[in-house]
Amino acid sequence: MSKSLPEALPEIVKEGRKRAERILEGLEGKQRVRLQTREWVLPSKDSVMADWIAANERAARLGADKGEGWQNRLIYGDNLLAMAALLAGDETTPSLRGKVDLIYIDPPFDSKADYRTKIMLPGVELEQRPTVIEQFAYSDTWSDGTASYLAMMVPRLILMRELLVDTGSIYVHLDWHVGHYMKTIMDDLFGKDYFRNEIIWRRDVAGKGAKGTAGQWPRNSDSMLLYSKGSNMFFVQQKRELDEEQKKAYRYENIDGRLYKAVQLGDYSQKSISRMESDGLIHVSSSGQKYKKYFLDEAKSTIDSIWIDILGFGTKTASSEILGYNTQKPEELLARIISASSPENGIVVDFNNGSGTTAAVAEKLGRRWITCDLGKPACMITRKRLIDQNAKPFLYQAIGDYQIEAAKSHLGRNLRIGDLSVIVLSLYGALPLDPNDNPLRNLGSIVSGSKKTLVLVDSPNKMTGLATLNRARAQRDNLLGGWDRVVVLGWNFEPGIGEKIATLKDERLEVLVIPPDLIDRLKKKGGIEKLRGHVRFSSLQYLTVSPARRERMGDDERIAVELKNYVLLSPDAIPLDEDNRAKLSRVMNHDPLALIEYWAVDPDYNGEVFRSVWQDYRGNTANDGDALCVTTNADFPVPHKTGTRRICVRAVDVFGFEAEAVQSVAELAELAA
Repeated sequence: MSKSLPEALPEIVKEGRKRAERILEGLEGKQRVRLQTREWVLPSKDSVMADWIAANERAARLGADKGEGWQNRLIYGDNLLAMAALLAGDETTPSLRGKVDLIYIDPPFDSKADYRTKIMLPGVELEQRPTVIEQFAYSDTWSDGTASYLAMMVPRLILMRELLVDTGSIYVHLDWHVGHYMKTIMDDLFGKDYFRNEIIWRRDVAGKGAKGTAGQWPRNSDSMLLYSKGSNMFFVQQKRELDEEQKKAYRYENIDGRLYKAVQLGDYSQKSISRMESDGLIHVSSSGQKYKKYFLDEAKSTIDSIWIDILGFGTKTASSEILGYNTQKPEELLARIISASSPENGIVVDFNNGSGTTAAVAEKLGRRWITCDLGKPACMITRKRLIDQNAKPFLYQAIGDYQIEAAKSHLGRNLRIGDLSVIVLSLYGALPLDPNDNPLRNLGSIVSGSKKTLVLVDSPNKMTGLATLNRARAQRDNLLGGWDRVVVLGWNFEPGIGEKIATLKDERLEVLVIPPDLIDRLKKKGGIEKLRGHVRFSSLQYLTVSPARRERMGDDERIAVELKNYVLLSPDAIPLDEDNRAKLSRVMNHDPLALIEYWAVDPDYNGEVFRSVWQDYRGNTANDGDALCVTTNADFPVPHKTGTRRICVRAVDVFGFEAEAVQSVAELAELAA
């Protein structure tokens, strides 16, 4: 008979500690996890009625801010790997070990939750299942029910504690499913003496919904477990306005008309009482007893651990905050937590980003922030939300070497890149070339009749770009007497790769994407043979734009860019059922640009970090009033630059796929006034 969950808890904690220790031991190694910056966002929400003063201020900020020092971060990827990267640090960003003031997490705690995403396109509503990576992460979390969930949480909580400063604290937002088990585990990981409070948040009014009230007390509250790292926790007591019942105690009227209540003096010295009398702060009863006056217009109520004054969105259905994200929390809730438990300019981190409420509120309250999520929809919503509130510049980052880390986790720490390439070749149906001709073990062959195809598997450590394609074409033409065609299989691609492939016009070259969930599927299926024949290598999407224009205007210049076309080459790789895939095909054929969720422009792309100084996105109705489409034109000012500009346009579609187009645009003569 298998162990009950209470019996299994010690082993869950033990194994979680071992996993965390392995990660901590590897922080100094050469193969430590790193973060890759995908975009440096300088929020500039486009509008047809551009505010020229604000636009010029943004342009000046672009010229002055070189990205040095602290940058807020939105991270896409597994939060365990993000924690490892933050703890390790790198050449440009020091380790955050012992530097974080506050961590708030709202991890998923309902194994039956439905995380499908509804996507509205012109005339069509699609329902997208979670991405393959999300599906496997989610199934791992709940494969053995609550035990799997707790096993997932233990190493993460340990790494979070390592990130906290000695005065720091962590809030873990939970409900009745797992709260009691998490309390037991956190007592062990943080120490029972550092449990500070359990906050009860009544998110909905009692009696809401027949299902929630039938035959039981309504389940209308969540709890937040608050732990500190050390004995000296940073905390600022929070106050709120009195309610009507509390105001009734202020029944006396002062000589100046102010209402007050009278409270016994307690242990005040005679000197203090005399001073209060001279200040008019003493109330004398009919019996001559003296009391201290507390005035209503100065009164505040101390907020305790029962929060009934902040309603969730289940009640506030008309709130302007609502973004349509399932687990979104009110800004007021996070404002209370951040105000109480982090200093001005302190570092606030959320490893379960969701709709981005923590980052949005931290930004408004003058805190530095980092937020992370495995879901692309969550990251896209958050990026738009921060741009919408004109946040300070922030980085959008991803986990570097994700596939290598996943492979070593599932297939053994001694795995080499060559081993992974051999697996990919086998699943594609290629036989490895002889080691003498294939020292990197990344080349294979497929022979069909008289036709010979060379297959090259690129490294997961790099972005597949034009240099790789040219190398593959050269090997096709020269290696072992030549080949009829070459197929390049890549893990990660430079966003402009689709356009480069189209420009080459090489019919003997094919470029395909290795499924990002391949390692997870290998783990689930139990080996290559069980997965053979079930792996789909898909083609790439690409973006085209009309020739960009520059117009000199004094010390500035205007840049104009127009989207021309977007091609999603492999809709069959998107997690849609047949009905939704047919709907998608209709939109693709009628208006392919309707698939663009977000696009941005970098007027001086350096080929490494994309700096978006202009953005537009679906839902921004300032341009054309259409919430379901982006504007297809960008027209914005930047400081004038002598010589050629390398203008990069990056687009993200509604499924989270990225594409890029780069143009070199020469300087024009100054326009006549």
